[in-house]
Amino acid sequence: MSDQLIETFADGVATLTMNRPEARNALTSEMQAALSAAGTRLAADPSVRVVVLTGAGSAFCAGGDVKGFVARPGGGEGPTFDERVHGLRSAMEFPRCLHDMPKPTIAVIPGAAAGAGLAMALACDMRICANEAKLTTAFSKIGASGDYGGSYFLSKLVGSAKARELYFTADVINGVEAERLGIVNRSVPAADLAREADALIRRLAAMPTVALGYIKKNMDMAEHGTLSQVLDMEAIHMVRTMATEDHKAASLAFVEKRPPVFKGR
Repeated sequence: MSDQLIETFADGVATLTMNRPEARNALTSEMQAALSAAGTRLAADPSVRVVVLTGAGSAFCAGGDVKGFVARPGGGEGPTFDERVHGLRSAMEFPRCLHDMPKPTIAVIPGAAAGAGLAMALACDMRICANEAKLTTAFSKIGASGDYGGSYFLSKLVGSAKARELYFTADVINGVEAERLGIVNRSVPAADLAREADALIRRLAAMPTVALGYIKKNMDMAEHGTLSQVLDMEAIHMVRTMATEDHKAASLAFVEKRPPVFKGR
């Protein structure tokens, strides 16, 4: 476990806190490796019902460590082009894991989310942020094209034209504007962020985890597949979820007119 990533677990909720507050939680190779390892492990852990990604201090994640880019040796030193591509692509498995894992993922954004930091937040199923948070794609400001799946996720959320605008200009928007555009689900005053986020997280952790995982798969197919493919997948997943303990217990609770208690299995 790296000191640059704090991992906690309680009541089915795994929280990953990027921990470089002095650098607005900018990514390093060490943090990238820790995030990737944690994501893979949490995705496979049946006791984990929700995964939360956030940042220590006043920021979410300022993206890549630009100071580290500048300090990188030039000339013929260091890894080759292909090695650098492979290394970055391996690190970029983390946002794919956030998007694909069969349980809800939530980004809690207290402040700056830029570049790869914003992309990781976009990879989550839901985002809640402070009104004062500053969000930006950032890449064009340093002559870079972008990574961590941001172009994919942002296009899905706001459409191609707006996504291109936000990538070309790297304009900074606050949480209120991000909610208006559909980039975040909810924007709240900074003083209310912890309470509002906790309420959302606890609500999702108390829901039928297996069913939520299949809902994610249905939604992914709805974005890419045909209607026939969606209907096929919905039929398979509906039958599978109806065989779960949660469905059977909730059906009985419905008949008995009492609230269901989901166990996530």
